[in-house]
Amino acid sequence: MSDPVLKKYHKHGFWIKVFSSIAFTIFFVYVTHGDSTSLYFPEGIHLKELILKDPVNNAHLLFTSGTTYDEDFLKDPANSGYFKMESNFMVTRLVAFLSFFTFGRYLLINLCFSMIAYSGLWRLYKFFYEHYPYLNKKLAIAIIYLPTLIFWSSGILKDTICMGMLGWMTYALYCIFQKKQSFLKNIIIALVAASILYVIKIYIIISYLPFFALYLILINLKLLKNKIVKISISITIFLLTVTGIYALADRFKEELGFFSIDKITASVKTQQTNFINISDGAESSFSLDVEYDGSFTSLLKMAPAAIGATFFRPYLWESKKISTLLSSVESMALMLLTLYVFFKAGPVKFISNIFLNPMIFFCLFYSVTFGLFIGATTLNFGTLVRYKIPCLPFYIIALFLILDIVAKNKSVVKTKAQSLSF
Repeated sequence: MSDPVLKKYHKHGFWIKVFSSIAFTIFFVYVTHGDSTSLYFPEGIHLKELILKDPVNNAHLLFTSGTTYDEDFLKDPANSGYFKMESNFMVTRLVAFLSFFTFGRYLLINLCFSMIAYSGLWRLYKFFYEHYPYLNKKLAIAIIYLPTLIFWSSGILKDTICMGMLGWMTYALYCIFQKKQSFLKNIIIALVAASILYVIKIYIIISYLPFFALYLILINLKLLKNKIVKISISITIFLLTVTGIYALADRFKEELGFFSIDKITASVKTQQTNFINISDGAESSFSLDVEYDGSFTSLLKMAPAAIGATFFRPYLWESKKISTLLSSVESMALMLLTLYVFFKAGPVKFISNIFLNPMIFFCLFYSVTFGLFIGATTLNFGTLVRYKIPCLPFYIIALFLILDIVAKNKSVVKTKAQSLSF
């Protein structure tokens, strides 16, 4: 790297991820237990041992589908049924593969997962940095220094892989459609990253790609000088995009399963019920205090409470575990930042900047859409703090960009006033 700013933040981010993976290991070994230590790691190590014991007959297990995995091979019978979800088996498969090079050590495998996430987070930072280099400190706060994001993407979890793939996909699409660089390489990267996200957490793609596609379109429309033509084309493209997404989602509704359009409200109801039934403790559960009957109208009524829960909860007085304490402090800071930006810009400027700036439009609408689904379906703080990390950097960056525009506008007004006074 020749850019001293990038060199500085890359070094900071690297060492932060190293130490956060150590903290993650200590937390899951000595403080609490979860899928990382009870499912992915032990079953992954067991899969490696099966392959080493009989490479000829068992090597294929590393490449088989989770739905066809023989459960007689499980280390713990209590994990029966988990591999029927391909996302669970993909994480376990990766643990098994990495264990060949890490002596099967939990700490070292966590470090490898952490670096997978960091490789994507760094590309996400580069994506925003190349658009707004003068905001490098604020971008670093949103991506490299954000405590919850860093911690929950530092070990053997689905969220870790998702953060890495989201960053890789974003930067690859940016290189293809904006930078016009290395088309073949970046299309392969984008497809691989999207495929992994499709398997692990498809709702990230559903909420992300439509708004990123609109961003790419809108950024090119800015080149047009005629405002009437620009507005007309923008509205037309928006309507065509929504129609296209609806048609595509309907076409692949069997593959999308619960996330297809005709099942999305039922999915929310099902997920809510599941989290209530399998809560990891009453003290971690919470309610949106909005009755949901499974209808789309009810989902809209629940939206403010669900979005608020994603970004601003748990509140400090709701945090009763170490795992949620860090997130509650961060959520409080995020709420204060949101209020500060909103009143600093004013309601009209706040809203208008969202629609006038393609990057703010993309970041805010993706994060809010993602936040709606996560907040509506995840009624447990212990899980919510992990599930929401893919949208946090985008939401914070959107706020920073609005604040930047407001500051620039005030600077222009002040400069004009000073020139007139002379």
